[in-house]
Amino acid sequence: MAIKSSYSDHNHICPVFSPSTNQVLLGRETPKHYGITSPISLAQAKEADLVLTHRLTEALKPYGVFEEELELQRRIHVLGKLNTLVKEWIRDVSETKNLPASVIETVGGKIFTFGSYRLGVHTKGADIDALCVAPRHVERTDFFSSFLDKLKEQEEVKDLRAVEEAFVPVIKLSFDSIEIDILFARLALQTIPENLDLRDDGLLKNLDIRCIRSLNGCRVTDEILHLVPNIENFRLTLRTIKLWAKRHNIYSNILGFLGGVSWAMLVARTCQLYPNAVASTLVHKFFLVFSKWEWPNPVLLKQPEDCNLNLPVWDPRVTPSDRYHLMPIITPAYPQQNSTYNVSASTRAVMVDEFKQGLSITDEILQSKAEWAKLFEAPNFFQKYKHYIVLLASAPTEKQHLEWVGLVESKIRILVGNLEKNEFITLAHVNPQSFPGPKESREKEEVSTMWVIGVIFKKMEASENLNVDLTIDIQSFTDTVYRQAMNSKMFEADMKIQAMHVKRRQLHQLLPNLVMPKRRKLVCSLLTFGLSFCSVLQHSTEGLRQMNDSSLDLSLDSDNSMSVPSPTAVPATVPTSTPVKCGPLGPPPSPIAAAASQPEAPAVKRPGSPMQEVRKRFKSDAEVFNLYCPSREIQFSLCSQEFPDNIVNCIRLRPT
Repeated sequence: MAIKSSYSDHNHICPVFSPSTNQVLLGRETPKHYGITSPISLAQAKEADLVLTHRLTEALKPYGVFEEELELQRRIHVLGKLNTLVKEWIRDVSETKNLPASVIETVGGKIFTFGSYRLGVHTKGADIDALCVAPRHVERTDFFSSFLDKLKEQEEVKDLRAVEEAFVPVIKLSFDSIEIDILFARLALQTIPENLDLRDDGLLKNLDIRCIRSLNGCRVTDEILHLVPNIENFRLTLRTIKLWAKRHNIYSNILGFLGGVSWAMLVARTCQLYPNAVASTLVHKFFLVFSKWEWPNPVLLKQPEDCNLNLPVWDPRVTPSDRYHLMPIITPAYPQQNSTYNVSASTRAVMVDEFKQGLSITDEILQSKAEWAKLFEAPNFFQKYKHYIVLLASAPTEKQHLEWVGLVESKIRILVGNLEKNEFITLAHVNPQSFPGPKESREKEEVSTMWVIGVIFKKMEASENLNVDLTIDIQSFTDTVYRQAMNSKMFEADMKIQAMHVKRRQLHQLLPNLVMPKRRKLVCSLLTFGLSFCSVLQHSTEGLRQMNDSSLDLSLDSDNSMSVPSPTAVPATVPTSTPVKCGPLGPPPSPIAAAASQPEAPAVKRPGSPMQEVRKRFKSDAEVFNLYCPSREIQFSLCSQEFPDNIVNCIRLRPT
């Protein structure tokens, strides 16, 4: 039996461009109308647009967004084997339930794909989202019992685990080293034909809600592909936008940004508005459209339809809670849902700002003032804000840690929401990337994960030192996490959440060197000095020795943090903790944060070492020392890598 013939539905084996494939397809005028409005432009691609699209393709290659043909064929082979297993399993179940032989021979069953693989935009090593569709006599309990057993018998299957109690129940596995998530849907049909079209709304009749949820991924993905004018241009544009979003740390549905399907719908809407444009133009138009979009007006790919199946759909006219969604992007398949209900005021503000920056960069690219590589330059999140909250989740074992981290991460958006409601906080920006956390003790076995949230505090008039108590905000979040862990009977002793306020200059002590390399450059805050200091620097290094100590008071402020203890065996409530204050009078730091707040040794002046005072004040990785001389409008930067004693030799002038 040929594997290929067992999985012959080419609608679910998406063509993926190899680097050698020509990815520039000229748009063609088409009379078909796409979307809920008329196109903005029907202009055809020009030669310059094709050149820019070719350059875009070349710029994407180093990031591994294109899969080689051999790897694609291996995926098709694996899906074919999985499809065969499904058919065999359904026949076996049919026999055990005494169905007639004639029915057993034609009972069918099929694997469908959805997500990035189905859209044709998956990257190297990406997983596959799959759906097992079975006839009405096959129960969900069969899927999580006999089919699970059948998978266990396969040599290629590793890391097999069932998550039956999830919101959308799933079996996770690695099949021949390809990660696959398999959902299950039981249709009200006696047999499953090979040419089944899951977009048919009639298939939803008489289904339970879990099956409807499982079908939703395939139905939405298929609708998106049917609603774009040119699939190849759509795919290249979506690859570009997904890479840009990941590089700019705004790709995460669970943390309040956008997930894959939301980015796909935004790109699809752009394609509808510019149906004849190629990818280079579409990327620019994407940023143009959504940097100016008047949120919370929803993004729709088609007019919502009512199938009279009494399923809840997104409709702010009917459902009051839908009116509070900040960035609604509505799925095109019934029942229509908002795919971005997790978006908060902060995450929306961050994304809109990124859209505007993306527009500025693509403007430069189209004017030949920049290359595509500039669009994918990752901003330094750890230099963007002055204040951060570091969240640490730890558990005694790897298995417990995996479950604990999943729960904590799914609730971080609650913490962001709490911070946003604080009257002293303007914005809370969580970095979707997590990091391995430090251990509290070398002797104690512990696995931990860390997230970093950038915070902007409001500027208060006539208040130099502002104390902000974040205890209630953080305690509310930890209460929610502990409560859910206990209700689901997942909680174990020594599962902990810790939160701490850290200033930018202290982050390197908590984050891996890979993210926050310890710089040898001198960095510090802006200082104002008179003309006399400038002239002294030009004549003698003694000038630095004679400066008033108070003008160089740049030592690290004490870290203000909190450690939220895990609950005891059977607590009535989660214990309270030390208040978190962002200000000079905060509480003593937690053990993890203590390293960031060790007192500095007193400075010792030594003959012949005018830089000794600076060394003592800045620590070994020290910071930028900008000296602004208002009378001359010149900015000085101390940029020595070795902190030489001869300070005159490390002065660099640059105009402000």
